[in-house]
Amino acid sequence: MRIAFSTSVLQRGKSGVGQYILALVRALLEAPGDHEIVLLVLEEELPLFAFARGRAEIVTVPETHRRAVRNILWHHTTLPGLLRRMEIDVLHVPSYRRMVWSAPCARVATIHDLAPFHVRGKYDPARMFYGKVVVRQLARRQEEIIAISQNTARDIERFFGVPLQRQHVVHNGIDHQRFRPGLRPEAESEVARRWKLDSPYFLYVSRLEHPAKNHVRLFDAFNRFKSQTASPWLLAIGGGDWPGAELIRTAAAQSPFSRDIRFLGFVPDDALPALYQAAGTMVYPSLFEGFGFPPVEAMACGCPVLSSTRGALAEVIGNAAEVLDPENVDSMTQGLSRMASDGARRKELTRLGLVHAAGFDWQRNASQVLAVYREAIARRAASS
Repeated sequence: MRIAFSTSVLQRGKSGVGQYILALVRALLEAPGDHEIVLLVLEEELPLFAFARGRAEIVTVPETHRRAVRNILWHHTTLPGLLRRMEIDVLHVPSYRRMVWSAPCARVATIHDLAPFHVRGKYDPARMFYGKVVVRQLARRQEEIIAISQNTARDIERFFGVPLQRQHVVHNGIDHQRFRPGLRPEAESEVARRWKLDSPYFLYVSRLEHPAKNHVRLFDAFNRFKSQTASPWLLAIGGGDWPGAELIRTAAAQSPFSRDIRFLGFVPDDALPALYQAAGTMVYPSLFEGFGFPPVEAMACGCPVLSSTRGALAEVIGNAAEVLDPENVDSMTQGLSRMASDGARRKELTRLGLVHAAGFDWQRNASQVLAVYREAIARRAASS
């Protein structure tokens, strides 16, 4: 079975979809079976796939095809011929943004979320139209669809008309070699050295995107928390700039406690575990998620979690986190206050989180994805 895997929505690995792609490719390469992986990789992202050299065939996609419109056109015009010449059995596109209309092989797509249907103004009008109208037709043409949560699967049925029985819910995994409990004093020393986080802190790891990631309400809640408690806790914000980042930074600068709001920038993979291990609480007030890696990563590192339940988050965090209402600043303030003051609750959430996070595994994910590929090939053959 020759599998072509499109990686052009990798976004240099700085998003949840990017992390999904890298982790799944690693797991597929390690999975037993007679499959061969062909990676379609934009030129500047080749170094991110150094781990696959000698283990997968890597086809370079010129950088001229990076921008969204040109990349979509490449998928619809150039890719089908390439798949035919390489004698590919199944194409996996790990994002709805690049699903193809036709191909000489079976097609599998991963849909992470349908955020445009839930968060007004998340994208510009052209992207909103593409996500709501064009993708609906593309989704119906795929042999198989992978949804990363039950919540996303229900949305796909509701908004795209693809029945649940035509979908496969395959939960994401996490890398348990990276995300695991560590020695807290060592982690605290590292984050103090690297980011000068020398007091207890709340941690929010997410791209700086407004309004979807809800930073501004979090700052309002943090301001109230600080005013009411005079607590020394800090708020650490990890993540790269996305549309709306300037508004987020302006809101933080206007806070009377701006000195206690620390922007860490994009956090490299090697630094993220220590940041979780040393945090007093991971806070995740997102307005919508198709999955949400950071809460589970934090749990695996022994960090208690305070989270929204929007989108798939209720499904992902289970009963292992304290919850908040992301559109109610009072609810968020109360959550921050409780987590900062109740050490027993943090300890209990740490215990629950470690057990819960153990259920998310990339090897299990890869095994299920390989089964989806085989079903897609069979469906394609049956319809020929």
